[in-house]
Amino acid sequence: MTEGYKQQEYHGPVKRYCQTMDLKDNPELIERYCKAHSEQEFWPVIGEGIRACGILEMEIYILGNRLFMIVETPIDFNWDEAMAKLSTLPRQQEWEDFVAVLQGCQAGQTSDEKWKMMDRMFHLY
Repeated sequence: MTEGYKQQEYHGPVKRYCQTMDLKDNPELIERYCKAHSEQEFWPVIGEGIRACGILEMEIYILGNRLFMIVETPIDFNWDEAMAKLSTLPRQQEWEDFVAVLQGCQAGQTSDEKWKMMDRMFHLY
């Protein structure tokens, strides 16, 4: 996508978290994962729960079977508290189990256990 992606505009600073995870290296499973995250198939209750935890924006990018997620939050956001809350929300574990069969992870894991936080090693400001 050489045109780039328009970003949400905020009226103040935000924090950004970047995470990665691998899907099972199977084209059919990767297609199912992408479809599960499409506008037509993504479970609205999951998006509502993500927002209820204080997350402003979440994007997932894919290359082959590698996923890269960007999460933007308010400056005062507490990741650990938000992930603890997220894991208790209605249907959240059902969603995690639904997508776990497509992901390279253990069944029953929470989102926070599946996605691996990345360290920023460079920035150009």
